[in-house]
Amino acid sequence: MTKIMLIDDDESLQTLIGQIVEQDGYDFCCASNGTDGMQMLRDERPDFLILDVMLPDTNGFEICQRIREEGRRVPILFLSAKGDIVDKSIGFKAGADDYLVKPFQAEELLLRIQAHLRRKQKDVFSSEKEDTPRKNESYQVGDLEIFFNKYEAYVKGEQVSLSSREFELLALLASDPGNVFTREQILEHLWGDKEVADPNSITVFARKIREKIEEDPSKPKYLITIWRVGYKLADKVS
Repeated sequence: MTKIMLIDDDESLQTLIGQIVEQDGYDFCCASNGTDGMQMLRDERPDFLILDVMLPDTNGFEICQRIREEGRRVPILFLSAKGDIVDKSIGFKAGADDYLVKPFQAEELLLRIQAHLRRKQKDVFSSEKEDTPRKNESYQVGDLEIFFNKYEAYVKGEQVSLSSREFELLALLASDPGNVFTREQILEHLWGDKEVADPNSITVFARKIREKIEEDPSKPKYLITIWRVGYKLADKVS
């Protein structure tokens, strides 16, 4: 059974989310602090993680970063009472996949969970159906090199630390360099359902990627914005 995990010290919220996801047919487990949460994550191996920003022994951003540093690609959704772009930027930089502001509707939480699980399942199914390696296992332009199957990117031979969602955006653009991907296409690819995604998150991801791969993020030569349309990855640099 698909398992949803929550790390949050609010007992009433633990009960509420447990009821929401169990009524929708999911298994559920929860922890009240970061230390117990990390151990439970390793033991339970959930399919989806809901993570509160404020925890008694640490904060959710640090937990998220540790999870990504361990190489775990479980989809992570942050819960927070704060909805400003600063908090969202920190969360996405730490490796989060989504962000939901409290209070929230049960239906919205379920829609987000379902969208991420569909995308995860589609990725697994696609990899199982592939009998041969993808046509291009890597892409290089200038000093930037992207290895699709390894989820790795390098600039001047040095590996760049990207969250799973940041890499997926970069890899999507690199799958057809020089051509523009609209915001709708990006949302559909990254979330599986553009209706439950926050369009502003694409801007945040793009900025974070530029900070990591561009020599001058204010004058990008790799990840190019096409005003009012979307983004593209350069097919050549001067």
